[in-house]
Amino acid sequence: MSDLAPPPITSGKPLMERLEDALLPLINLVFLLLMFFIVAGQISDTPLPDLPGTGDQAANELPRADLIITAAGDWQVDGQTVGAEDLTSVLPAPDKEAALKIAAEQDIAMAELESLLRVLENSGYEEVILLTEPAS
Repeated sequence: MSDLAPPPITSGKPLMERLEDALLPLINLVFLLLMFFIVAGQISDTPLPDLPGTGDQAANELPRADLIITAAGDWQVDGQTVGAEDLTSVLPAPDKEAALKIAAEQDIAMAELESLLRVLENSGYEEVILLTEPAS
């Protein structure tokens, strides 16, 4: 009885030689990447300068918020609870150069934050920064 499938076509090379031929481009690529990172990433003995506000100084400083939203949904400016009608009179005037900083407690509902943002938008505030706490 004859074979139903023809034998595999090979170039006459054994399996290990064909495998080596297939790995050669990969080895060349890894070598070229290694050479690139050696040239591009020069190692310097001089340390990088400290960035402003890093280290112990940044740990002691808390950002100042212009407006705080409590978990109960109250709006506070300088520790005083403020309503929507008085909000614009106690906040700094809208300024395109300095954004209004808002701090919201973790348990606030998105609907409460959205209503505040609508009031601020209607009052002329274009730039708002939402302050968050880093994950611990």
